[in-house]
Amino acid sequence: MNNPIIPLLAAGLLMACSSTPEVAKISGYPATAKVDTMDTYFGTKVPDPYRWLENDTAQATGQWVREQNEVTFGYLNKIPYRQAIRARLDDLQNYERIGAPQKHGDYYYFSKNSGLQNQNVQYRKKGKEGPEELFLDPNTFSADGTTALGGMFFSKDGSLLTILIQEGGSDWRKAVTMRAADKQVVGDTLTDLKFTGIAWRDNDGFYYSRYDNPRGKQLFAKVDYNRVYFHKLNTPQQADVVIYDGGAQQPQRRAGAGLTEDERYLIISTSVGTSGNELYIQDLSDAKGKLLPVVTSFDNDHTLLDNDGSRLIIQTNRNAPNERIVEVDAKNPAPENWKDIIAETTEPIQSVSTAGRKLFVSYLKDAKTQIKQFNNRGQLEREVALPGIGSAGGFGGYWEDTDVYYSFTSFTYPTTIFSYNIATGTSTEYARPQVNFNPEDYETNQVFYTSKDGTRVPMFIVHKKGLIKSGKNPTWLYAYGGFNISLTPGFSPARLVWLENGGIYAQPNLRGGGEYGEKWHQAGTKMNKQNVFDDFIAAAEYLIAEKYTASKFLAIAGGSNGGLLVGATMTQRPDLMRVAFPGVGVLDMLRYHRFTVGAAWATDYGRSDDSPEMFEYLRRYSPLHALKPGTSYPATLVTTADHDDRVVPAHSFKFAATLQNMHTGPNPVLIRIDTKSGHGSSNLSKGLDLTADQFAFAWYNMQVLPPIAKEKM
Repeated sequence: MNNPIIPLLAAGLLMACSSTPEVAKISGYPATAKVDTMDTYFGTKVPDPYRWLENDTAQATGQWVREQNEVTFGYLNKIPYRQAIRARLDDLQNYERIGAPQKHGDYYYFSKNSGLQNQNVQYRKKGKEGPEELFLDPNTFSADGTTALGGMFFSKDGSLLTILIQEGGSDWRKAVTMRAADKQVVGDTLTDLKFTGIAWRDNDGFYYSRYDNPRGKQLFAKVDYNRVYFHKLNTPQQADVVIYDGGAQQPQRRAGAGLTEDERYLIISTSVGTSGNELYIQDLSDAKGKLLPVVTSFDNDHTLLDNDGSRLIIQTNRNAPNERIVEVDAKNPAPENWKDIIAETTEPIQSVSTAGRKLFVSYLKDAKTQIKQFNNRGQLEREVALPGIGSAGGFGGYWEDTDVYYSFTSFTYPTTIFSYNIATGTSTEYARPQVNFNPEDYETNQVFYTSKDGTRVPMFIVHKKGLIKSGKNPTWLYAYGGFNISLTPGFSPARLVWLENGGIYAQPNLRGGGEYGEKWHQAGTKMNKQNVFDDFIAAAEYLIAEKYTASKFLAIAGGSNGGLLVGATMTQRPDLMRVAFPGVGVLDMLRYHRFTVGAAWATDYGRSDDSPEMFEYLRRYSPLHALKPGTSYPATLVTTADHDDRVVPAHSFKFAATLQNMHTGPNPVLIRIDTKSGHGSSNLSKGLDLTADQFAFAWYNMQVLPPIAKEKM
């Protein structure tokens, strides 16, 4: 599961509530039929009356979606300043953005967006100083801008590349290979690719992985395992050779392939969940070489970073919850032969990049990035001087590179690209965007608060300078709390609309994430999952106790696993917030593993068929099952999309139908279902539409008239 894509928000000055138009009432919700469906778990019967909404191809489901959207957009259309918000989002988003260049062959490739283009455009320069030329424009892939570039993968000499094409927000991909020189397509278009990279070998072909696409079935049918193939250029996909068959080894096992830079070693990584993997290598220089196991358990995470001849360099959290880097000879690569070259520290390793025969190790210290440069023997050479406190990424390249590029960002620091000289450690600004705002008008603070069980949890709080802690500041509380994913400071032009209109943005780093290593992650998984919700609730209570805000002015938001977080929090504490935004959420915890790749999430969640104890634990917090009749819930805007084949929309459909059936009180409880979009908006315009609707819905239901509304009145 991917990091959440719901927009981040934040703080400020508000108009008096008495001047706000009266909030529109919902006269009625679409009728949702109930069916007599019952499941039995360890002798306990659990009804599922809206099971029919899981059938995405059914005419009745389509009709239900249309009726729900009609009510939702009818309500949103009554908010008088909604279009003013949307226009301001365009204003702030409309600036040139450039991605970090990557060298392939004689060219440096980079992405660029002139401002409001739905998809980033790919450019290149021959050498660092060559003229800029357009390479690929994904905006031409479809008339409505919902077809995206899902990745570009070059052969070692840069003469060939394979691009992945994503349609309508779906996770399924097509692969097209072309010559870099003239962009002429070479060979077949490959289909049925999902969650795969492309690993080129000798310009002859490449390794990739694919699932069996459930053709003729529902879009959201379960897929269990995939296979690794080798595709030889200019041969049909049907002739591709199976290199590794995960399902032949174990149900639900998935595999991915990579190559070391010298193309000597094939790397196969296999997993059955979202954490923990096996690792295999094959020496391709040996005509008789076979796959050799390095690690054969799923207890820990391992990444083969680099090699120096037969010397392998591996990142691992085996016996090191905060990660370490080891070396081992490829002839005897088992863990008992590993030797530390960079030992575990109190700061967890988030990622490692290689370039110029160096290791660039990214550490997190209280959710802020530190980068250290080591030689490939593990000797520290320097800490990279970053522009400030924030998040940095990049530093990847080839062995012969003398410089690399990286990005740096923070809440009020637009993402800027730097060139880094490996020998001197000097950073030079390469591309700084010009955004129409003054960062000096805002401030970011990091606080630490205490959760229910006494755990100390960090939280970033962003707002306008001079904010008065009146207890009346609209506050957007956003978090994730799962799958070892860390939320670090980052810039969002959309968030500025909330900030400049007097809102507060708060981002706590909950357990379940990776901010403090694997122990922090495990403290928010399976039968520890309630810790995540408790951390989120405690964050809200801190903001209220410190008079940043009050329940009447608090919105909680999250996407994907963060959508589960919001759903669980609003059902456990409906009194705590005024507005809730469960986005593309995992909301049916008893059946999530039955759709697409949902079974992989069991490493974090556990499954309802694992044991009676696990079933009861999941049912207790499952948002769908925790809803209670006769309860007044906060104003809720559930969001999902018709092509979300990761967290399928049935989660949101069933939750919204149940919520509308059980909710009492005046607050609207609506569902917004996007079309031709997936797990995250499929293009920029759709993303800005969603953000405008969320901001409008939040302010409207807080009965706050933001300054932007007065300006347009």
